[in-house]
This record gives sequence, C-alpha cells and structure tokens, in this order.
Amino acid sequence: MSHRKKAISSLGDIAEHLVTYAQAKGADESQVSIADSLEFSLDVRLGKIENLVEAGITSLALKIIKDKKTAWATSSDLSPETLKNLVVKAIDRAQVTNPDPFAGLPDLSPFSIKPSSLKLYDPEIPRLETKTKIAVAKEAEKIAMADKRITNSHGASLETREIKHVLANSHGFLHQYSETFCSLSLGLQAGDPDNKVEDFWFSAQRFWKDLESPAEIAKKAVERTVRQLNPRKIKTQKVPVIFEPMMTSWLLGFLFACISGVSIYQKASFLVGKLHQKIANKKVNIYDHGLLPGKLGSRPFDSEGVPCQKTAVIEKGVLKNYLCNSYAARKLKLMSTGNAEGTGVSPNNFYLVPDDNSPQNIINSLEKGLILIRTIGHGLNPLTGEISKGAFGLWVEKGEVKFPVSEITISGQLGEILNNIEIIGNDPDWRSLLAGPTIKIKELMVAGE
Repeated sequence: MSHRKKAISSLGDIAEHLVTYAQAKGADESQVSIADSLEFSLDVRLGKIENLVEAGITSLALKIIKDKKTAWATSSDLSPETLKNLVVKAIDRAQVTNPDPFAGLPDLSPFSIKPSSLKLYDPEIPRLETKTKIAVAKEAEKIAMADKRITNSHGASLETREIKHVLANSHGFLHQYSETFCSLSLGLQAGDPDNKVEDFWFSAQRFWKDLESPAEIAKKAVERTVRQLNPRKIKTQKVPVIFEPMMTSWLLGFLFACISGVSIYQKASFLVGKLHQKIANKKVNIYDHGLLPGKLGSRPFDSEGVPCQKTAVIEKGVLKNYLCNSYAARKLKLMSTGNAEGTGVSPNNFYLVPDDNSPQNIINSLEKGLILIRTIGHGLNPLTGEISKGAFGLWVEKGEVKFPVSEITISGQLGEILNNIEIIGNDPDWRSLLAGPTIKIKELMVAGE
C-alpha cells in the first residue's frame, strides 16, 4: 500500500513532465490525463459467486496538437521510456493527419473550485472488506428469493470504484481530484413458464452509507417484478402517459443526445437552429449542473480542464444552450459548457427541475391512460426526434391501476412530448447522470392490438 500511495502522489509530476517533454519535442499544444483506479465488481446468483474482480488500473491519455493536426495516444505503462516514445510517435502521427482549424485546447480559465466541497470521495469505501461486499449482495438476493412469487434470479451485483484523476496541459493547467462510487443491483423473474415477467432495482451513490440497504433493494425489485404478472393487451389508441422517474431519465438521455454540441454541428439533431426558441411547455426547466455536492455527475472540471458549472438548457420551455466541449463550441461559435468527456460531450448532472406534485396525485389525475415503466429495443432518431419503442406499463382508469400491460409500442416526437408535459412530480431520480421525476404527458400513441 505504501508503494501505491507513493505512485499516486507522483502522478501529477508525471503528467506535468510529459507535457513539458511534448512541448520540447515540437508539439504546439499538449494535454495529459491520468486515471488511477481501484475497481471491485461482484456478481452473485442463487447464493453463489459467479464473478468477482478486484483490480488496480492506471491509464494515461495523451493529446498532441501540431500545426492544427491532432493525435491521441494511450498507455497503461507509465515508465519514462515508454512515455517518451508515446510522445514522439504521437507527434509523428499528427503530421500525417489533416489540419483542422477548430483543433486546440481550451484557454486557461480561472479555477477556484475545491474538489472537497463537491463531496466526491468516501473514505469508507477503501476500508470495506471483500467479505462485507459479498454478504451485502447475497443478502439482497436471499431476501427477494424468500418471496414465493419470485421464481428465479438474474443475480445481484455490487460494484465499488475509487478513482484519482490528474489533468495537465501546455496552457498551465494542473489539477487533480479523487472520487468514489458504489452500486448494488438485483434482477428478478416471476411467473410460470408461459407467463414470465422480469424487472430489477438498483441503488448507486458516491457514499457507502447512502446506498439503499439489501432489504430495500430486494423489496423494490420484488414489487417492480410482480406488478407485471398476468399482463393484458390493449387496443391501439392515443392516451395520456405517465413516465416513472427512470423513464423520464431515459427521455432526458435522448434529449441530451439532441442538444449535444457534437450532434448540432454534425446537423444530426432536430434541434439544429432552435437556440433561444420555445421547444417545450413553459413548465419545463432543464439544467446541466456539474457542481452539485455528492451527485454522481459532479466534478470540478471536465476532461479538458474547463471548470464545470450550472448551465441552463431549457428555461420556461425555451432552449437556452447546447452543451459543448471546446471543439464543438468553436464549430458553433459558442463557449464550452464544461461537458467534455474524452473526444466527445457528456452530461454532468442533467436534470428536469421537479415540481411539488406527488406521484400518487399524478396517478389520481389520470382518468384513463398508461404508466410507462420500461422500454425495450431501439427506436430513437435524434435527426427527427422520433421515438418508437417496445414498452411495458400499467393501465390506469379513474386514478387507479387496473392491470399490467405488455406487447405495446409507444411512439411520438420528442419536441411534441416536451410541449405536452402537463404535470411534473416531486420525486427526481438521482441514481445516474440523468435525473428526472415522474411526469404526465398529455397524449401519446400506444400501439397494441
């Protein structure tokens, strides 16, 4: 352990020295990012360990820009000789690529965010014993399987990660931060051979103490699974549809793909040219916020060293910003929003602002319609905004759930859906980078019989 601590403490020196070396060898601009992680993953099924991996992984990514020509290189070997060769070969490769007038590192921004203020690191996770993690996963599955309605298990999975990030570039940026992550999930099956249904539940947090207990995971996984028993078919019709939080988060993921600066400059989104126009109901406010303490998408800076921030995406239904890395920002004549991830763009904490309506009150408001609980298959087209997905749901009449529904397809257009959001719930789901509450859509096509 002492050797590892010594190695970790020198990562900043390695990154800084490599940038200096790249400049000395003729690079116009250079960037070095290092991720040093300890990862643990466990899969348990029917009380037995099916997979257990615990590994330390260190990886370095190098970006070289020469005469507006860019080359990338990666290595898990951080020995001085290997890294020097990496630089030389990357510069050589850059010479044979085509120049791009938009290539370049972002300008150095004033940086005053203290990583500790974001509450990204849990010191308890490194102290967890393997036997404790195994016991937690086994307990979740055991509790669920004790319910006689559950006929099979897809298994319980537990994961922990500790990662140190270091970033240096030739504009003088050199910063680092550490983060942790933990998750527990459980997948179940119920019903007889001719009427099998399945579902899952999971919890994901930065801090171990905030993770839902095995009993809570089991209870929710069982409830979500058995509520689908004995599904019925329905006629094809247009009806109001309630999205559960996980489904709203899924919808936000599609929206993110459409407002990503990469999609916009590639003209692969129906929202090209829609900046500052109304694209949603005035109740809709969506932000990307990388500085929310303890959230899974929070980080002090993005993969280019641009400080993360709170960015308005949609305010009162109006599209305010596309989310950009520095390359997309240059192409679009905008500013980077601190959303760079690798060579692309990623959400930080991308969320729909909740309202004060409880999920039950939203259901009570439904005279007749569907609660969307799960989708399957492909069927998303960012160029047109069209959605067509296989789905599972719960049929509601006069504010009460009557029966589960299967073998249906939901279809619509994202812009129309955003404009038809009638009610927003008070229950945002923060278990991923995309956080949505329960929402009620005025009308969607539900194709059945």
